[in-house]
Amino acid sequence: MTAASEFRPRRSCLYMPGANPRALEKAKTLVADMLILDLEDSVAPDAKVEARDVLSSAVNERAYGSREVVIRINGLDTEWGEGDLQMAVAAKPDGILVPKVTSGDDVVAIDNALTGAGAPEDLGLWVMIEVPLAILNIQSIGAASSSTRLRGFVMGTNDLAKEYNAVPTPDRLAFQAALQLAIASARAFGLVAIDGVYNDIKNEQGFRAECEQGRVLGFDGKTLIHPSQLETANDVFSPDAEAVEHAKAVIEAFGLPENQGLGVIKVNGKMVELLHLEQAKRLVAINDAINQMS
Repeated sequence: MTAASEFRPRRSCLYMPGANPRALEKAKTLVADMLILDLEDSVAPDAKVEARDVLSSAVNERAYGSREVVIRINGLDTEWGEGDLQMAVAAKPDGILVPKVTSGDDVVAIDNALTGAGAPEDLGLWVMIEVPLAILNIQSIGAASSSTRLRGFVMGTNDLAKEYNAVPTPDRLAFQAALQLAIASARAFGLVAIDGVYNDIKNEQGFRAECEQGRVLGFDGKTLIHPSQLETANDVFSPDAEAVEHAKAVIEAFGLPENQGLGVIKVNGKMVELLHLEQAKRLVAINDAINQMS
């Protein structure tokens, strides 16, 4: 098995509480690229079993359209994890998100559990990067994609703040090393990387600034805690129109007969290499996917 980071947008990844039928219904109308239907943090311990049934029914309706549906289960070391995993596999979402992963061995164990539960090979496995050991072992976690269903990382910056005993600041100084190491591992192993949440839903300016920072760092999108954040995330993480036009020009130029076999050519006055061709193809593919969703 190999990591599969296919060209599809993950600009906006909205958490929705699995215990709330109204929220799960509303999610069918929201302009989110990914819905993370949650059984973990947003569900109280005494409501987790009931939430599992509610969420299963919602997913089995197959009414979320082109939105990527991911179920976040409780950790397999908890009393709910195994039941969550069995339900999630049976519900056949696009992916399953697992919290508190600490090593590549964890990823392999989770993948084996998915196989044991009858999960198909194309079920995406996503892992939360939210504890110090995950940061220290981020290379081994990414490398596990070579033999598992691992699709990508989701940053859990709130948990990291707690574990670090850090003070969150607008520039996220305390988390820069963690964010950059996660990006490095994701890119090294062909995985998707989704930035953590922004808690102050009324601070639109601060939220946009953090989205823009995440985009600069290289994240593919951002996890969200409220529908009001969707528009900004989709805007910031969408390809720039000028960049898309340049990408199309790069693809066209490399396709010309006179440029066959060349590693470096000039496009619009700029020197571009084959690595830029791959970037261009990815950018155009994501832009096309966004347009199809509109």
